Amino acid sequence: MNVTSSGLFKAAGAAAAVAGSIFVAVQVNHPAEAAFDTETTEWVLRCSAKGVMSVLALGGIAGMYLRQHRQSGLLGLVGYVVFTLGYLTLFAVQVIAVAVLPTLLDTNAGYVMDVVNAAAGGKPKGDIGGMQVVLNVAGAGYILGGLLFGIALFRTGILPRWASALLALSTVGTAALVVLPDAFNRPLAVPEGIALIGLGVALWRNPGDASDTATTEPVGAVLAPSVR
Repeated sequence: MNVTSSGLFKAAGAAAAVAGSIFVAVQVNHPAEAAFDTETTEWVLRCSAKGVMSVLALGGIAGMYLRQHRQSGLLGLVGYVVFTLGYLTLFAVQVIAVAVLPTLLDTNAGYVMDVVNAAAGGKPKGDIGGMQVVLNVAGAGYILGGLLFGIALFRTGILPRWASALLALSTVGTAALVVLPDAFNRPLAVPEGIALIGLGVALWRNPGDASDTATTEPVGAVLAPSVR
């Protein structure tokens, strides 16, 4: 069976759409940050789902970038790299939330709750060490990368402009959580999920024109000329 770039684009589109669906689903009836110590099992399940979402989103983002990398230029490359860094770090945060924080609840509950609060955009009461750096990188990569990548997608017009604009606006809009009440935390995440669904479905439905060699030839045949 030949693996074609068209098939890979379709897979990336499906991954982005599923990632967006998970992102929306985990926001429904999400427990408050202060409930981490009393509803740990539910938190772990939701953080596990967010980890899966992050991996799928990385695949979807890569497909979106490759689908229009010639047209997006330097802005698209920078946006892709920064957005990918944000999601990679976000995945690391979810792994820590699932595998590390629950084990510290009995011995250092204050630290755990400070990390959870900081991850939600709040200010921890104590020093959380390197975790603050990790959270800052995740937040900056997500916000700045989403903005640049969304603008690049919007400019090329290959994928739906409404979804591209929503991606840019929704990611940069999360910066407002610093000053907004906690009640806005979950609703502000929904638009990003919708944007990923829209972009993913569009990529799956339109992986490339039939006249585009990169979408019809086997991957090996497409890559070979570039490495000669």
